[in-house]
Amino acid sequence: MAVSSPPATVPPRPRASAAPVKRRRRKVDWRAVGAFTVLTAPVVIGLGVFKYVAIAWSFLLSFNDARGTISIGHWIGFDNYAFLLGDSAFRDSLVVIALFTVFIVPVTFVASLGLAMLVNGIRRGRAFFRTVFLIPGAVSYVVAALVWKMALFNGLPSGVANVIGGLFGADPVPWLSETSPPVYWIAVVTLRLWLQVGLYMILFLAGLQAISPSLYEAGELDGTTKWQAFRYITLPQLRNTSVAVLLLILIGAFQAFDEFYNLFGTGLSGTATAPVKPPLVYLYDSALGDQNYGVGSAGAFLLTVIIVVITLLQGKFVGFGKKD
Repeated sequence: MAVSSPPATVPPRPRASAAPVKRRRRKVDWRAVGAFTVLTAPVVIGLGVFKYVAIAWSFLLSFNDARGTISIGHWIGFDNYAFLLGDSAFRDSLVVIALFTVFIVPVTFVASLGLAMLVNGIRRGRAFFRTVFLIPGAVSYVVAALVWKMALFNGLPSGVANVIGGLFGADPVPWLSETSPPVYWIAVVTLRLWLQVGLYMILFLAGLQAISPSLYEAGELDGTTKWQAFRYITLPQLRNTSVAVLLLILIGAFQAFDEFYNLFGTGLSGTATAPVKPPLVYLYDSALGDQNYGVGSAGAFLLTVIIVVITLLQGKFVGFGKKD
């Protein structure tokens, strides 16, 4: 019986050496480059002249005795910075804004997250409530401050806050000028919350809707409670959103100006002397009130450094930029 031999394997043919591929250089579309340049040039020039040149000029002014002038000529070094650090009014303004920040940041964060979870849990009418809470964010700070000052907390018996207090037997209160106890903080804080909570609620709502429902379904199978689902699923999934919201609230708190300036300005139910001044109101009064542009510029850079340092510290604390 003849045994058939296995078929001989055919060695693979050596591949022919690949011919060098010549890369074709892409032609530059000079028409597109020209159109891009023409369209962006006004914006670039505007930013350069009205922002970066202005910042550089302000930085130079901070080292000059620029009282009543914006010309650079009388160099005094760090005297403006030393004056600010030695001025009790400026230090008090830093204390004011620190207290405001310590209170408004966590309250805004919790209120925004709570509203977002409530709206996210609504099956019908979610778009309506989302719009209702977002509308205040489109209102100007100046307009809102005037409404708070002239209608809600005007201190008159016919003011909304006093009318509500009268229903419970309370006497009329001069809300914006009462310093003992400092009830003016109620007007400042409620105004800031009304303006900002809706905006940050939208950010949290977007984060909540990006969480996969399968995570909650798996949690239900494991018997997790609502609190455990919030603690171990919702919060970790909202980490990046939470970090961004915290940074935005913090920077916005240190930049508070409009509500303080308009609520405590003189005139129609305002106060003759503002009970509190944040740094930006202090610098506004120094630069445009006293015409001391050197002190105003130095204060602006001091405040910028403070905001940057605190933002970096907060970013390091909350793990900004770290991967999950």
